[in-house]
Amino acid sequence: MHDYPDDIFTEPAADPDTLKNLGPLTGMAGIWEGVKGLDVKPKADGPRQQAYVERIELQPIDPQTNGPQLFYGLRYATHIVKPGQVKTYHEQVGFWLWEPAAGIVLHSLTIPRGQIVLAGGKARPDATEFEVAATRGATDYGICSNVFLERAFRTDSFRIKVTINPDGTWSYFEDTVLMIAGRPEPFHHTDRNTLSRLAPPTPNPLARGKD
Repeated sequence: MHDYPDDIFTEPAADPDTLKNLGPLTGMAGIWEGVKGLDVKPKADGPRQQAYVERIELQPIDPQTNGPQLFYGLRYATHIVKPGQVKTYHEQVGFWLWEPAAGIVLHSLTIPRGQIVLAGGKARPDATEFEVAATRGATDYGICSNVFLERAFRTDSFRIKVTINPDGTWSYFEDTVLMIAGRPEPFHHTDRNTLSRLAPPTPNPLARGKD
């Protein structure tokens, strides 16, 4: 737990250039595509594997503060389809945030099926591998689902491990543990992909204003 000052109102000075202060998130900034995604999902007759193609855009935001707490981060939007199809298979939006003073990475996600997650984890500024996690019922790094998902496909935990690769790509492995109605054992709904850069990031508004 990071020791914050007793003064919970005064904001620290922030560098306007977010791209220079993303710590372990630096290698994720930009527009990316992954064509070899693999989703292992639950179906009535058991686990099923599904290949997918993913496009994700991660753009730097201006520094954010909660009093003395300071974040640098990336706003992201993910769009996923099955190979050769147009219909959306999965969509997700949120933020990746880096808190330099505490060495903490936060990952927020919202999906248009009525579910939100805030996951967190520790990392070094120069880390090329890090993991964040969330647990159902937690009031800090937690999971909130709509009434149907909570009853039929309850999410008990979520974690995602990110690896920044030496060739300039980055990869993730995601494990969402579900309790499915009528089944005694938890189900590990997993996703993995490797992303290749299509375009560099656009500097955040405050940094652009300094030009």
